[in-house]
Amino acid sequence: METEKIKKQIKHKMIEYIGAALGLVAALAWNDAIKSIIDYWFITGNGVIAKLIYAVLISILVITVTYYLVQIEKKK
Repeated sequence: METEKIKKQIKHKMIEYIGAALGLVAALAWNDAIKSIIDYWFITGNGVIAKLIYAVLISILVITVTYYLVQIEKKK
């Protein structure tokens, strides 16, 4: 019985890790695409400012989403 429970937990964790890895790959692809758009729209000097603004906006988005996910988890 105990070994079946451990096997289920391992399987669940592996699925979580694979999902997280795929999410990271997608995030890196989007990051590259957005950086290319910034490079295309903004010439050298302004590109640094645009990338800084992008980084701040992404950070705010990540903090907000993480906050709401923690709140959802607390309700369970």
